Amino acid sequence: MNAIQETNFQFPGQTGFYRGKVRDVYSFPDKLVMIASDRISAFDVVLPRPIPFKGQVLNQTAEHFLRATSDIVPNWLLDVPDPNASVGLKCEPYAVEMVVRGYLAGHAWREYRAGRRILCGVALPEGLRENDRLPTPIITPSTKAHEGHDEDISREEILERGIVQERDYVQLEKYALALFARGTEMAAKQGLILVDTKYEFGNLDGKVYLIDEVHTPDSSRYFYADTYAQKQQAGESQKQLSKEFVREWLIANGFQGKTGQTVPVMSDEWVNQISKRYIELFETVTGQSFQPDLSTDPLVRIENNILGILNKM
Repeated sequence: MNAIQETNFQFPGQTGFYRGKVRDVYSFPDKLVMIASDRISAFDVVLPRPIPFKGQVLNQTAEHFLRATSDIVPNWLLDVPDPNASVGLKCEPYAVEMVVRGYLAGHAWREYRAGRRILCGVALPEGLRENDRLPTPIITPSTKAHEGHDEDISREEILERGIVQERDYVQLEKYALALFARGTEMAAKQGLILVDTKYEFGNLDGKVYLIDEVHTPDSSRYFYADTYAQKQQAGESQKQLSKEFVREWLIANGFQGKTGQTVPVMSDEWVNQISKRYIELFETVTGQSFQPDLSTDPLVRIENNILGILNKM
């Protein structure tokens, strides 16, 4: 299978290029082309081997939820010309990620377990266990780093430092919580629990837009609803759909993205297992059957499809 490690196109009218952890972003005067590669990152480090079909899963999952939430907040998406590519409006990103948590899991749990009861300025109650539902969904923002680690930050610090103006930040909070509520409803219909997720927003002509991906396995964590209560009562690990299992594997093999640590070797079997888990998430969370693109040369396919849509715009 031809996993996509990276792209290096030069399109007519292109004004810039940025390679993120997972996406390759091509800029035009008023539009962006985002190509979801098969790269996978954890602890803000890009792992050495790409995961077949991961980019297609991300791109098509994001499309599914962007279209399903466009009545809540306008979003950047204009067209999806290729399984791995989306074209949309070029917005000025806000320099924060709006992380919404409904349960005490992942990073929040690791902080709580370490004895911290204030997360991003939000007070957490005593006596919680891993994966317990929080009294109400909370927003725990993080800075958006182009390189290195995103960092936790409080609402107060965001406003104090002028990272986002208060009027806009209030709007981001409202949108984030409304999106989380819609995501929770959609997940429940598929027998899932939306545990936590992150949203990114941008501004265009004074208007807030939802940008980037939404409710994908890279940005979200899901539990299976039918076994949640039983496993929680028994103190067992939750069966989940997210890339947390990749983080757990890395931790078990001595890697957390810290200086001096080396990424463990990823076997073919492990890479294929990750691929299957991503496909499982797509089918479970969207209720759709995944149709893998088996192009012999996906880079040629992507380039031709993008050129085709650009010629129409």
